[in-house]
Amino acid sequence: MKFGFISSFGTIDQHVALARETEEHGWDGFFTWDAISLGGEWAMPVYDPFAVLAAAAAVTERITLGAMVFAVPRHRPWELAQRALTVDRISGGRLVLPVGVGVTDDRGFTSVPGQATGLKERAELLDETLAWLERSWSGEEFEAAGEQIRTGPFRFPEPPVNGRIPVWPVGVWDVERPPTKNLLRALRWDGIVPQLRGTADDLTTNDIAALVEWLTAHRPDEAEDRPFEVILQGKLSSDPDQAAEQARAMADAGVTWWIESWWDPAKDSAESLLEKVRQGPPTL
Repeated sequence: MKFGFISSFGTIDQHVALARETEEHGWDGFFTWDAISLGGEWAMPVYDPFAVLAAAAAVTERITLGAMVFAVPRHRPWELAQRALTVDRISGGRLVLPVGVGVTDDRGFTSVPGQATGLKERAELLDETLAWLERSWSGEEFEAAGEQIRTGPFRFPEPPVNGRIPVWPVGVWDVERPPTKNLLRALRWDGIVPQLRGTADDLTTNDIAALVEWLTAHRPDEAEDRPFEVILQGKLSSDPDQAAEQARAMADAGVTWWIESWWDPAKDSAESLLEKVRQGPPTL
Protein backbone atom coordinates (compact mmCIF):
# COMPACT_ATOMS: atom_id res chain seq x y z
CA MET A 1 0.00 0.00 0.00
CA LYS A 2 1.14 3.53 -0.81
CA PHE A 3 0.75 6.59 1.41
CA GLY A 4 -0.13 10.13 0.37
CA PHE A 5 -0.71 13.39 2.21
CA ILE A 6 -3.13 16.26 1.50
CA SER A 7 -1.84 19.81 1.91
CA SER A 8 -5.14 21.21 3.15
CA PHE A 9 -3.96 24.51 4.67
CA GLY A 10 -1.23 27.06 4.04
CA THR A 11 0.16 29.77 1.82
CA ILE A 12 1.40 28.90 -1.64
CA ASP A 13 4.96 28.75 -0.34
CA GLN A 14 3.91 26.44 2.47
CA HIS A 15 2.12 24.09 0.07
CA VAL A 16 5.21 23.80 -2.13
CA ALA A 17 7.50 23.37 0.88
CA LEU A 18 5.23 20.62 2.19
CA ALA A 19 5.50 18.79 -1.15
CA ARG A 20 9.27 18.75 -0.80
CA GLU A 21 9.02 17.53 2.80
CA THR A 22 6.52 14.85 1.77
CA GLU A 23 9.06 13.34 -0.59
CA GLU A 24 11.96 13.73 1.83
CA HIS A 25 10.12 11.90 4.61
CA GLY A 26 9.15 8.82 2.65
CA TRP A 27 5.60 9.48 1.49
CA ASP A 28 4.47 8.24 -1.92
CA GLY A 29 2.14 11.07 -2.92
CA PHE A 30 1.40 14.76 -2.41
CA PHE A 31 -2.12 16.07 -2.97
CA THR A 32 -3.65 19.53 -3.01
CA TRP A 33 -7.37 20.34 -3.44
CA ASP A 34 -9.59 22.03 -6.00
CA ALA A 35 -11.83 24.99 -5.12
CA ILE A 36 -12.38 28.58 -6.24
CA SER A 37 -14.11 30.59 -3.51
CA LEU A 38 -15.63 29.31 -0.28
CA GLY A 39 -17.39 31.04 2.60
CA GLY A 40 -17.67 30.66 6.36
CA GLU A 41 -14.79 28.91 8.10
CA TRP A 42 -13.35 28.09 4.67
CA ALA A 43 -13.02 31.71 3.57
CA MET A 44 -9.29 31.45 3.00
CA PRO A 45 -6.91 31.78 0.04
CA VAL A 46 -7.40 28.88 -2.38
CA TYR A 47 -4.91 28.27 -5.17
CA ASP A 48 -5.17 26.77 -8.62
CA PRO A 49 -4.41 23.07 -8.12
CA PHE A 50 -2.50 22.64 -11.36
CA ALA A 51 -0.26 25.60 -10.56
CA VAL A 52 0.44 24.15 -7.10
CA LEU A 53 1.20 20.74 -8.60
CA ALA A 54 3.47 22.23 -11.26
CA ALA A 55 5.43 23.97 -8.50
CA ALA A 56 5.47 20.75 -6.47
CA ALA A 57 6.75 18.84 -9.50
CA ALA A 58 9.66 21.26 -9.78
CA VAL A 59 10.86 20.52 -6.23
CA THR A 60 10.28 16.73 -6.21
CA GLU A 61 11.44 13.80 -8.30
CA ARG A 62 9.61 10.67 -7.14
CA ILE A 63 6.21 11.21 -5.58
CA THR A 64 2.80 10.99 -7.22
CA LEU A 65 0.95 14.33 -7.56
CA GLY A 66 -2.78 15.05 -7.60
CA ALA A 67 -5.72 16.82 -5.96
CA MET A 68 -8.44 15.41 -3.72
CA VAL A 69 -10.49 15.86 -5.75
CA PHE A 70 -10.67 17.73 -9.04
CA ALA A 71 -14.18 19.20 -9.48
CA VAL A 72 -14.37 18.22 -13.13
CA PRO A 73 -17.78 19.76 -14.08
CA ARG A 74 -16.43 23.20 -13.16
CA HIS A 75 -13.57 22.91 -15.67
CA ARG A 76 -13.81 23.41 -19.42
CA PRO A 77 -12.62 20.15 -21.00
CA TRP A 78 -10.06 21.67 -23.37
CA GLU A 79 -8.53 23.76 -20.57
CA LEU A 80 -8.50 20.77 -18.21
CA ALA A 81 -6.76 18.70 -20.88
CA GLN A 82 -4.08 21.32 -21.49
CA ARG A 83 -3.39 21.94 -17.80
CA ALA A 84 -3.26 18.24 -16.95
CA LEU A 85 -0.92 17.54 -19.86
CA THR A 86 1.34 20.42 -18.75
CA VAL A 87 1.72 19.09 -15.19
CA ASP A 88 2.08 15.53 -16.46
CA ARG A 89 4.98 16.62 -18.68
CA ILE A 90 6.63 18.81 -16.05
CA SER A 91 6.48 15.97 -13.52
CA GLY A 92 7.68 13.25 -15.87
CA GLY A 93 4.37 11.38 -15.78
CA ARG A 94 3.64 11.58 -12.04
CA LEU A 95 0.19 13.22 -12.20
CA VAL A 96 -3.00 11.38 -11.23
CA LEU A 97 -6.54 12.73 -11.53
CA PRO A 98 -8.88 11.93 -8.61
CA VAL A 99 -12.18 13.31 -9.93
CA GLY A 100 -15.70 14.05 -8.75
CA VAL A 101 -18.78 16.16 -9.44
CA GLY A 102 -17.65 18.97 -7.10
CA VAL A 103 -19.37 20.56 -4.11
CA THR A 104 -21.95 23.22 -4.90
CA ASP A 105 -21.14 25.46 -1.92
CA ASP A 106 -18.15 26.58 -3.99
CA ARG A 107 -18.97 29.95 -5.53
CA GLY A 108 -17.37 28.66 -8.71
CA PHE A 109 -20.71 26.87 -9.06
CA THR A 110 -23.23 29.04 -7.24
CA SER A 111 -22.07 32.49 -8.34
CA VAL A 112 -21.80 31.71 -12.05
CA PRO A 113 -25.03 31.90 -14.06
CA GLY A 114 -25.61 28.79 -16.12
CA GLN A 115 -23.15 26.64 -14.19
CA ALA A 116 -24.37 23.10 -13.63
CA THR A 117 -25.48 22.58 -10.02
CA GLY A 118 -27.87 19.60 -10.21
CA LEU A 119 -26.30 16.26 -9.32
CA LYS A 120 -27.51 14.50 -12.49
CA GLU A 121 -26.27 17.31 -14.72
CA ARG A 122 -22.88 17.40 -13.00
CA ALA A 123 -22.57 13.63 -13.29
CA GLU A 124 -23.26 13.83 -17.03
CA LEU A 125 -20.67 16.58 -17.36
CA LEU A 126 -18.16 14.47 -15.44
CA ASP A 127 -18.62 11.51 -17.79
CA GLU A 128 -18.49 13.57 -20.97
CA THR A 129 -15.47 15.57 -19.82
CA LEU A 130 -13.54 12.42 -18.93
CA ALA A 131 -14.37 10.95 -22.33
CA TRP A 132 -13.21 14.19 -23.99
CA LEU A 133 -10.02 14.11 -21.93
CA GLU A 134 -9.21 10.54 -22.93
CA ARG A 135 -9.73 11.35 -26.61
CA SER A 136 -7.30 14.25 -26.25
CA TRP A 137 -4.56 11.74 -25.36
CA SER A 138 -4.86 9.94 -28.70
CA GLY A 139 -2.87 12.51 -30.69
CA GLU A 140 -5.61 12.38 -33.32
CA GLU A 141 -8.03 15.14 -34.29
CA PHE A 142 -11.50 14.67 -32.81
CA GLU A 143 -14.84 16.40 -32.27
CA ALA A 144 -17.46 15.98 -29.54
CA ALA A 145 -21.24 15.87 -29.86
CA GLY A 146 -22.50 14.92 -26.42
CA GLU A 147 -25.54 16.09 -24.49
CA GLN A 148 -23.46 18.50 -22.40
CA ILE A 149 -20.25 19.01 -24.38
CA ARG A 150 -20.15 19.86 -28.07
CA THR A 151 -16.93 20.99 -29.71
CA GLY A 152 -15.45 21.29 -33.16
CA PRO A 153 -12.05 19.89 -34.06
CA PHE A 154 -9.34 19.65 -31.42
CA ARG A 155 -5.97 17.95 -31.51
CA PHE A 156 -3.30 17.64 -28.83
CA PRO A 157 -0.26 16.32 -30.71
CA GLU A 158 1.75 15.46 -27.59
CA PRO A 159 0.40 12.58 -25.47
CA PRO A 160 0.90 12.20 -21.72
CA VAL A 161 4.28 10.78 -20.71
CA ASN A 162 2.84 7.31 -20.07
CA GLY A 163 0.22 7.44 -22.80
CA ARG A 164 -2.58 8.27 -20.38
CA ILE A 165 -3.03 9.94 -16.99
CA PRO A 166 -4.60 7.69 -14.31
CA VAL A 167 -8.15 8.76 -13.45
CA TRP A 168 -9.61 7.94 -10.00
CA PRO A 169 -13.34 8.78 -9.81
CA VAL A 170 -15.15 9.19 -6.52
CA GLY A 171 -17.44 6.20 -6.05
CA VAL A 172 -20.35 5.84 -3.63
CA TRP A 173 -20.64 2.55 -1.78
CA ASP A 174 -23.68 0.95 -0.16
CA VAL A 175 -23.39 -2.73 0.68
CA GLU A 176 -27.18 -3.17 0.78
CA ARG A 177 -27.86 -1.33 -2.49
CA PRO A 178 -24.66 -0.97 -4.54
CA PRO A 179 -25.13 2.05 -6.87
CA THR A 180 -24.22 0.19 -10.04
CA LYS A 181 -24.01 3.14 -12.45
CA ASN A 182 -21.73 5.07 -10.12
CA LEU A 183 -19.44 2.11 -9.47
CA LEU A 184 -19.25 1.10 -13.13
CA ARG A 185 -17.98 4.61 -13.90
CA ALA A 186 -14.97 3.96 -11.66
CA LEU A 187 -14.37 0.57 -13.27
CA ARG A 188 -14.06 2.26 -16.68
CA TRP A 189 -11.05 4.13 -15.32
CA ASP A 190 -8.05 3.46 -13.10
CA GLY A 191 -9.23 3.56 -9.50
CA ILE A 192 -11.91 4.57 -7.05
CA VAL A 193 -12.06 7.08 -4.18
CA PRO A 194 -14.89 5.49 -2.16
CA GLN A 195 -17.35 7.14 0.19
CA LEU A 196 -20.36 5.74 2.00
CA ARG A 197 -23.70 6.70 0.49
CA GLY A 198 -25.47 9.47 2.38
CA THR A 199 -22.86 9.92 5.11
CA ALA A 200 -19.46 11.40 5.86
CA ASP A 201 -18.53 8.41 8.04
CA ASP A 202 -15.26 6.61 7.45
CA LEU A 203 -15.36 3.27 5.66
CA THR A 204 -14.53 0.26 7.80
CA THR A 205 -12.39 -2.68 6.71
CA ASN A 206 -15.62 -4.65 6.19
CA ASP A 207 -16.95 -1.88 3.92
CA ILE A 208 -13.77 -1.91 1.87
CA ALA A 209 -13.63 -5.70 1.61
CA ALA A 210 -17.24 -5.80 0.37
CA LEU A 211 -16.55 -3.00 -2.13
CA VAL A 212 -13.42 -4.69 -3.48
CA GLU A 213 -15.34 -7.97 -3.84
CA TRP A 214 -18.05 -6.18 -5.86
CA LEU A 215 -15.50 -4.38 -8.04
CA THR A 216 -13.58 -7.58 -8.72
CA ALA A 217 -16.75 -9.39 -9.74
CA HIS A 218 -17.82 -6.61 -12.12
CA ARG A 219 -14.47 -5.58 -13.61
CA PRO A 220 -14.63 -5.69 -17.43
CA ASP A 221 -12.47 -8.41 -18.99
CA GLU A 222 -10.65 -5.89 -21.16
CA ALA A 223 -9.54 -3.96 -18.06
CA GLU A 224 -8.15 -6.86 -16.05
CA ASP A 225 -4.54 -6.25 -17.13
CA ARG A 226 -4.65 -2.57 -16.13
CA PRO A 227 -3.80 -1.53 -12.55
CA PHE A 228 -6.79 -0.47 -10.48
CA GLU A 229 -6.34 1.53 -7.28
CA VAL A 230 -8.57 1.73 -4.20
CA ILE A 231 -7.86 5.09 -2.54
CA LEU A 232 -9.02 5.78 0.99
CA GLN A 233 -8.79 9.07 2.90
CA GLY A 234 -8.64 9.43 6.65
CA LYS A 235 -6.50 9.90 9.74
CA LEU A 236 -4.19 7.28 11.15
CA SER A 237 -3.24 7.16 14.80
CA SER A 238 -0.37 9.36 15.98
CA ASP A 239 1.07 6.25 17.63
CA PRO A 240 3.36 4.57 15.04
CA ASP A 241 2.48 1.02 16.08
CA GLN A 242 -1.25 1.68 16.04
CA ALA A 243 -0.97 3.51 12.70
CA ALA A 244 0.87 0.54 11.18
CA GLU A 245 -1.79 -1.83 12.50
CA GLN A 246 -4.58 0.30 11.03
CA ALA A 247 -2.79 0.53 7.69
CA ARG A 248 -2.17 -3.22 7.52
CA ALA A 249 -5.86 -3.87 8.15
CA MET A 250 -6.82 -1.53 5.31
CA ALA A 251 -4.25 -3.07 2.99
CA ASP A 252 -5.57 -6.54 3.79
CA ALA A 253 -9.09 -5.33 2.94
CA GLY A 254 -7.90 -4.13 -0.48
CA VAL A 255 -6.87 -0.48 -0.06
CA THR A 256 -3.90 0.34 -2.32
CA TRP A 257 -3.53 4.06 -1.42
CA TRP A 258 -4.02 5.61 2.02
CA ILE A 259 -4.26 9.43 1.93
CA GLU A 260 -3.76 11.30 5.21
CA SER A 261 -6.50 13.96 5.34
CA TRP A 262 -6.73 16.72 7.94
CA TRP A 263 -9.56 19.20 7.32
CA ASP A 264 -10.48 20.95 10.57
CA PRO A 265 -9.90 24.73 10.18
CA ALA A 266 -10.21 25.14 13.95
CA LYS A 267 -7.46 22.62 14.76
CA ASP A 268 -5.31 22.00 11.68
CA SER A 269 -2.80 24.39 10.15
CA ALA A 270 0.16 24.47 7.80
CA GLU A 271 2.42 24.04 10.83
CA SER A 272 0.56 20.98 12.15
CA LEU A 273 0.53 19.41 8.68
CA LEU A 274 4.30 19.85 8.43
CA GLU A 275 4.74 18.17 11.81
CA LYS A 276 2.64 15.20 10.70
CA VAL A 277 4.48 14.89 7.38
CA ARG A 278 7.82 14.81 9.16
CA GLN A 279 6.65 11.81 11.19
CA GLY A 280 6.60 9.85 7.93
CA PRO A 281 4.13 7.18 6.82
CA PRO A 282 3.67 3.92 8.75
CA THR A 283 6.12 1.10 8.24
CA LEU A 284 4.28 -2.06 7.13
